[in-house]
Amino acid sequence: MRVLEQAAPLAYQESYDNAGLQCGNPQLEVKGVLIALDCTLAVVDEALARGCNVVVAHHPLIFKPLKRLTGANEVEQTLLKAIKHDVALYAAHTNLDNVRHGVNRKLADKLGLQNLRILDPKFGTLGKLVTYVPPTHTDAVLQALYDAGAGQVGNYSQCSFRTDGTGTYTPGADTNPFQGTPGQPETAQEQRVEVLLPLHLQGAALRALRQAHPYEEVAYELIKLENVHQDVGSGMVGELPEPLPPQEFRARLRAALGVPVVKYTEFAQPIKTVALCGGAGSFLTGKARAAGAQAYVTGDLKYHEYFAAEGQLMLCDVGHYESEQFTSEIFRDLLTSAFTRKFAVLIAETLTNPVRYDF
Repeated sequence: MRVLEQAAPLAYQESYDNAGLQCGNPQLEVKGVLIALDCTLAVVDEALARGCNVVVAHHPLIFKPLKRLTGANEVEQTLLKAIKHDVALYAAHTNLDNVRHGVNRKLADKLGLQNLRILDPKFGTLGKLVTYVPPTHTDAVLQALYDAGAGQVGNYSQCSFRTDGTGTYTPGADTNPFQGTPGQPETAQEQRVEVLLPLHLQGAALRALRQAHPYEEVAYELIKLENVHQDVGSGMVGELPEPLPPQEFRARLRAALGVPVVKYTEFAQPIKTVALCGGAGSFLTGKARAAGAQAYVTGDLKYHEYFAAEGQLMLCDVGHYESEQFTSEIFRDLLTSAFTRKFAVLIAETLTNPVRYDF
């Protein structure tokens, strides 16, 4: 869970979502992991048959609140079987959609896109931590904050700002000051240190700050920012190596995703800039147009939503499952790199896509 949530923090899931551990004991000893896009009854059966006691899926089995657990439908039947056989169920859904290296990055890589960026970055996920440190300890304090996840700006790490200044204080009678004498006013040379950090890491950052700082009482300011987080948000946009005629681009889509059909809107211009969103992405059509994309690839478009293209780009509906089918590769790579030879990490053979095509 720590490995998965470091890559896709639960704090980045949408408010309507239900990512994380859905059932099972967090202290369960892992014997094997089965990865699937959806957690169905057949997937749990496959996990049992293949000796896996953990199922990691993209879509949460428990999405809407359950009022009872009687086996009246497949969701309840799946949950009952998992509980009965001590199989833990874990989901990383919109939190994996919303990180730069998640679902949309995988789809973009399959299409061969370059110069990638988040299509709709999130606001309000960043904070600025300010503290005051004696110059002799600034580097140690900063390193502790970096280790806790602070100081990352895009592809740049260990980012900070410091200014020299003068601090004043009077230690109390029962204090053991780093510099000065109890009861006597003191003036000290200090550095004001500032770092950015994701707000969901503020607890870890403050613990690291207190442990590394030499003062008994650590002065700090934590300020919530309205900056966009350029590595967190919905959808992705990138560029093809060379412009393609619309028909050739659709052929590229079908080949890269292995899909039998692409539903699309008419568009005559060459395709160079491509926006995409795995799953149901109609809500980003306007963002795709604003980003200057000539094509927007997603799934689950309804009839009237195709009109939102307004002739300014080509909407391409490849299907919900089809746009997210490579998510299992993300889970596999994360787990196999972190737990080499400790337990089996298998991709489910069960096809969970409920949609079939007849030609």
